[in-house]
Amino acid sequence: MSNIIIGTAGHIDHGKTALIKALNGFEGDSTNEEKERGITIDLSFSNMTKGQQNIAFIDVPGHEKLVKNMIAGAFGFDYVMLVISASEGIKPQTVEHIEIINLLGLKEIIVVLTKKDLITDDELILKKEEILEFLSTFDFEIKFVSCVSIYDETSVEKLKNQLFSINSSTKQEENFFRFYVDRVFSPKGIGTVVTGTVLGKKCELNEKLYICQSQKETKIKNIQVHNQNALEANISNRAALNLQGVNISHINKGDLITKKGHIRGFDGIDISFKCLKTKKLNHNQTYSLFIGAKKIEVKILLFDCITNLEEGFATIKASENLYTIFGEKILLRSGNDTICGGIVLNPIIDPMKKNQKRNLLEALDKKDFTNAYKELLEAHKKGLGIISSTQRFALSHSEAIEFAKKMQDVFIDEKELVIYPLSTKKFVKDFIKEIYTKNAYALLSNTSIALRLKWASVAFIQSALDELEAENFLTKDVSLYKNANIKEDFAKDLEDIVLKRLKQEDIIPTAPYNIYDDLDLDRKLGDDILKSLTAKKQVIRLQHNLFIHFESLNKIVKAMREIIKNDGFIGIPNFKERFDLSRKYLITYLDYLDNYSDIKKVDDKRLFV
Repeated sequence: MSNIIIGTAGHIDHGKTALIKALNGFEGDSTNEEKERGITIDLSFSNMTKGQQNIAFIDVPGHEKLVKNMIAGAFGFDYVMLVISASEGIKPQTVEHIEIINLLGLKEIIVVLTKKDLITDDELILKKEEILEFLSTFDFEIKFVSCVSIYDETSVEKLKNQLFSINSSTKQEENFFRFYVDRVFSPKGIGTVVTGTVLGKKCELNEKLYICQSQKETKIKNIQVHNQNALEANISNRAALNLQGVNISHINKGDLITKKGHIRGFDGIDISFKCLKTKKLNHNQTYSLFIGAKKIEVKILLFDCITNLEEGFATIKASENLYTIFGEKILLRSGNDTICGGIVLNPIIDPMKKNQKRNLLEALDKKDFTNAYKELLEAHKKGLGIISSTQRFALSHSEAIEFAKKMQDVFIDEKELVIYPLSTKKFVKDFIKEIYTKNAYALLSNTSIALRLKWASVAFIQSALDELEAENFLTKDVSLYKNANIKEDFAKDLEDIVLKRLKQEDIIPTAPYNIYDDLDLDRKLGDDILKSLTAKKQVIRLQHNLFIHFESLNKIVKAMREIIKNDGFIGIPNFKERFDLSRKYLITYLDYLDNYSDIKKVDDKRLFV
């Protein structure tokens, strides 16, 4: 089924709610307060269907003090139905609604002149021309203009047919599911239910989701689309999601529900903005930010300006994390005045120099991702994760890789999804050279080097090793690399070196991995050496990570037997009096005594049989 979301816009009392009722029978002003005051206070949702076509309506308030509720619904619109009274024409809230939908990038509109029965046909023609002339100053795409009276069924039916003739949702599928919560409630015996508009990708029954603001995972217990149970909710569906394990106090209007791992939150984002005519955005001033269904007070820091600007770049600073993606539309208001609209350019804040940030924002403003990557790599010399491209640039991983391939002087690890500047490879090569220069007997693999350079991927390290091999600095022996100047096979020498190290450590041997790191040995090679020494009984394995030289073990056992002979027993207290060892060693050596047939354990002591 094709889905379209049409949002209403227009001045108070121009007949938006009455028009929806005429089209589908839905009574939008349902609360007592709305009925008493005769205005729409909150968003109302309804739909109508014809065959495989479904049109959902979001009816928004027209009152000037309720514009915030209008904005909360507007982000989900596919088309805007601009409702204007034929008798009154364009009024102040009509203009503000038009300006808001223009700032939000909503270009496809339907113009409906209501109450046509209140004026003559000639007056209606003039009013229509007047409205179209005003709208021509914006770059809207007007799908059609319809003149209606709710008392004229023919005009209502004509409008209905025109609405069903327009194309399905104009929203582009994105890389992951997003859902801004516009209502939260908890029906008795049901649990927490949220409503909103499906963005990005569809969601399915039993799918795991993530509430960004509360950092909570949840699962969809039930989906309703237009009051009908459904197995899934597609893009541009108005949906109600019954969430598992979420207390109503843990989720609020404006919260973002998505898939875990796709969006990180930051207390700042960078935007481009353009103010309405006669308005300016002031530096270091507090404004109300509207994004999705969320409203939050934020501070604006203009870029390259300490006074005010009509358009440009700015950083938004908030008291809580903002969860946004590249290209998202925002609005900034001061009190009841809409000041400007903006586009999220940089949803992930990185430490950057000012000139780098300027170049980055200019590239992002043009969707020049290749140059954006270049600027980010200047700030991320130890690698830039492509995995963040879904949020940074609204690009899939494959699209991000293709952009990266257009760049010069970079190494792309397509498996780990990381881009490295080639200048960083010199650092990796120098790091490896230093190891082999200090220790001519070093034997390391790409994975063992990766354990030391945790920010570098195995593939990136391997590319550095390949170059060092080509430069005749290293030679490869199966998967290990050794100093090219050492020609002899020093495997036996390494056994002697490890054995000597354990003998020096005596009764307090360190963990094998510490020995390997100190001797610059690959961990697998080190394990093989210890296995060989253990098989020869030159080294004894006491625990998973505790190996001791056989002479040291014999010495400590002899000393422990002497304690039993003198004290009649050995336990932790009298053992520690003679040997100031950590509890780990004391317990290990006491446990080892249990291997001897002439020693028995009684409670926590060892005695001769």
